[in-house]
Amino acid sequence: MALYVQKFGGTSVGSIERIEAVADKVILHKEQGHDLVVVLSAMSGETNRLIGLAKQIDDNPLPREMDVLVSTGEQVTIALLTMALAKRGCAARSYTGGQVKVLTDSVHTKARIRSIDESRMRADLDQGRVVVVAGFQGVDEHGNITTLGRGGSDTSAVALAAALKADECQIYTDVDGVYTTDPRVVDSARRLASITFEEMLEMASLGSKVLQIRAVEFAGKYSVPLRVLSSFKDGPGTLITLEDEDVMEQPVVSGIAFNRDEAKLTILGVADVPGVAAKILGLISGANLEVDMIIQNTAEDNTTDFTFTVHRNDYQQAKKLLDDSAAELGAREVIGDNSIAKVSLVGVGMRSHAGVAANMFKALADESINMQMISTSEIKISVVVAEKYLELAVRALHTAFGLDAEED
Repeated sequence: MALYVQKFGGTSVGSIERIEAVADKVILHKEQGHDLVVVLSAMSGETNRLIGLAKQIDDNPLPREMDVLVSTGEQVTIALLTMALAKRGCAARSYTGGQVKVLTDSVHTKARIRSIDESRMRADLDQGRVVVVAGFQGVDEHGNITTLGRGGSDTSAVALAAALKADECQIYTDVDGVYTTDPRVVDSARRLASITFEEMLEMASLGSKVLQIRAVEFAGKYSVPLRVLSSFKDGPGTLITLEDEDVMEQPVVSGIAFNRDEAKLTILGVADVPGVAAKILGLISGANLEVDMIIQNTAEDNTTDFTFTVHRNDYQQAKKLLDDSAAELGAREVIGDNSIAKVSLVGVGMRSHAGVAANMFKALADESINMQMISTSEIKISVVVAEKYLELAVRALHTAFGLDAEED
């Protein structure tokens, strides 16, 4: 049959009852003849609990020891699931990341995977065992335990699937797939049967929390088919895979992403000469702050207004930097707004369809929603609007591009 790598997140293994339910689901797939490698996160809340313990000792604990500490969360769940499988008569064996071995670099708390030795897993699979692996962790060349950063279990699962050349990497979570937009904002949002790696990367970077960006990048790089499924109800989920060559069949827009965590800063009246933009952004990057959208407008008097967005948490720091440097930059004024939001259309179908931007702008205009900034790429159009209009904008665009689910 097939070789599947299945990953279950913290909510899926958040209690003994849920671990027992995961065991039942794993056995169901095993009885269908599939080979299975199961990757687990720590129980929901456990990593935060362990970090809290460390903070009681030291506000800045040693990164190496933090990795030793937080990696224990996954050891608990892999042992418990293996016990649950054994109780049901299913042969299984658990492994930490170091036992597998998942070799990483030595950057503690945010390590990157270098290689995976799949030989032990292969031997167990050949013996008919289910292999249960701790996600989120590995080991460096010196034998130190490392962790991959928050959400790293998704990356662990994709990396194992790539090493084993699995037929599919299945990410079990608390949602039953990827939706056209957040169902909490649009009641008629519908689950997508499939989406491309490119589209999923854009959706994830724009605020969709279904999958970690790093895991999607890894899956795309190694052409690992990803499927998002629910731990709590049966269904086909959403398949994330390479772009279908027949883009004629692709919908123009696959989904609408949005982000409330945006703030906007504008430097008015700086000289329109080479190097000004570099000076402005140099101030921001020098403080390790990330810039998203950028617009520059030149006036007839040879001055320019320079506008960019940052994460809302960075707004006050970024504005102070600009205020303090306004005289040096020759700016007339620095203004800002931390009550904005970004709304984005995403779809590979945009490559082969004209008029998407015009239709987007008309749908927003029909609702009297003003666009403050615009940016585009091959498969994305993003606009900045006042935050109070965010949900109205998303609903209007969802309808305008035919994404609403059909009523039964």
